[in-house]
Amino acid sequence: MNSTGELLSQVIKGDRKSIAKAITLVESKKPQDRALADDLLNALPEPGENTLRIGISGPPGVGKSTFIEAIGQKIIEDNNRLAILAVDPSSTITGGSILGDKTRMDILSKSDETFIRPSPSSGNLGGVGHATKDSVQILESAGFSVILIETLGVGQAETEVLEMTDIYLVLLSPGGGDELQGIKRGIIELADILIVNKADGNLEATAKSTVLDYKNAMKLQKPRHENWSVPVLSISALKSKGIDEVWEEILNLKNHLHSNNIFIKNRSSQDEKWQKKKKKNLIISMMESEDEILEKIEKKIIESDKQLLKKFTDWIKSIFKSRNSQ
Repeated sequence: MNSTGELLSQVIKGDRKSIAKAITLVESKKPQDRALADDLLNALPEPGENTLRIGISGPPGVGKSTFIEAIGQKIIEDNNRLAILAVDPSSTITGGSILGDKTRMDILSKSDETFIRPSPSSGNLGGVGHATKDSVQILESAGFSVILIETLGVGQAETEVLEMTDIYLVLLSPGGGDELQGIKRGIIELADILIVNKADGNLEATAKSTVLDYKNAMKLQKPRHENWSVPVLSISALKSKGIDEVWEEILNLKNHLHSNNIFIKNRSSQDEKWQKKKKKNLIISMMESEDEILEKIEKKIIESDKQLLKKFTDWIKSIFKSRNSQ
């Protein structure tokens, strides 16, 4: 394709290769690709209010991919087109990632109504990739009405997904007790729906006990959304048990957000925060891409601890002054 206009046209038509190419473009950190990515993103149509963005977090081994495989089929049955962004950790040595989540979603990966995109985190903290929100915009422009974002794990660093989703699900394993203490408190406070997975076989009774533990714990927490009581649900993703109830609660919350004018306010706030974050990332990326700047910083700043901050500030200012005068 010779232009971003042609790429955009194919994305809007739902061409899968073009969608993948567009996401690869916004994920790229190459200077020549950044300009093209900006042109593409600026040309995208405004997202509609009828779309739904759902973040999914949970500790390793809790069954996030199995859950997505189950809930995804329910979402498609409900006449939605589904896109899944599964963020994988990147190697600090090669920069590559495993990208194995797609192989664990066998049924969805064969569906014409589903687009699955494994994306590397590229070292980005927050449980999502540096271009995840931009990818969401591309997918919505391509006609996908529900976007699922599977984060890296669960912990205080994984809450960045809140800044790009409408609803936040947290998956937990049966256990309670020590695990209840081990899960980061901030995650529990921010969850819209808590889901205890693996409620089958020998773990079914334990799962019911865990649900009661979390329900009692949630009584002490203030919900993220006014007049919304966080449900704690027991499911077996492997056996697709309890999946209908999860989807019902998601739709209940979606209606609650719309009827209380929370939905639009949240998205507007998220857009503002994302733009600020992109500007910061751009500055960092520009500095990382120019070895000369880093070498000068090393030589001219790290001389005296007392003058470190002042010299750093003055040097950064001089860099951008010289850029603006060019």
